[in-house]
Order: sequence, then C-alpha cells, then structure tokens
Amino acid sequence: MSHRKVDVDFVDDEDAFVDENQTAASATLYSAEAESAVDARVNDARRLVSSGNMPAAVSRVLENPPAGPYPQSLKDKNTAIVLETLLAVRPNDMPAIVKSLSSTQLDTLMKYIYRGMAQPEAYNSGLLLTWHEKVTEAGGVGVIVRVLTDRKTV
Repeated sequence: MSHRKVDVDFVDDEDAFVDENQTAASATLYSAEAESAVDARVNDARRLVSSGNMPAAVSRVLENPPAGPYPQSLKDKNTAIVLETLLAVRPNDMPAIVKSLSSTQLDTLMKYIYRGMAQPEAYNSGLLLTWHEKVTEAGGVGVIVRVLTDRKTV
C-alpha cells in the first residue's frame, strides 16, 4: 500500500521536456525578417568599427540577438559579427564599453564570449578572457550563472 497520492514519476519524466531548438513549430519563428535584421546588424557593426566608434558597435551587435529557436546558420552569422567586433576593441577601451552596457547586454555579451571560447582555433581566446574578466567585474558572478543556466543559446 502506497502513501503517495501524486505520481511523482509523471512529474519528473525526462521525456516530458521539449527542447525549443528541436521542435518543428520553432521553424515557423524563423523568417526573412530575422535574417534581414542580422544582415543590417552586420553592416552597421562593420561601418561603426571602421569609423572607430567601438562602444556603439558593441552595443549594436548585442541588440536583439537570434537566440533560442532560430536556425544555427543564422546564429553562426550573428556570432561571427559579434566576435569580430569584440576582437577589434583595444583592451584599454574594454572597461568603459562594459560599464556602458545594461545587465541584459552583459548577459548576451557573456554568451558570445563563451561561444567564442568554444572555438579557440577561430577566435583569440586571450582577448575573450580579457572580455570575460571585465564583464565579470561589472556584472558580478550572477552574469556567469544566468548565462550557464539559460536554455536560449546564441
């Protein structure tokens, strides 16, 4: 005779989890609008970097990133411009740029830093570690925890 009235195995079923990146319905969220937004972001960021306006360039690439149920190719394209912009910033300018960012932008920045560190053959890990240090100083350890627990990947 069981003393339980609730089937805890039903509540704790691992098969009940649905990954939003894997659902067929998530494909409908992708549109030409999202791709054109990324293309505009790429053009704006390159223009701002070439003019030397690094704070505006970093802020621009962190606006409304394709996170979650978007195609990996779109995420990769956005990641490339974010990391290209970050690696163009001089280390002396990093603290001022990081202090000008909101907490949401810091979280997004940290996601891209970790994404870049996962590809050491493509991106300069030393500069990304410097970015990591500056973001952690500005946002505290909470930035790291929020990024590691967020299911919406960039």
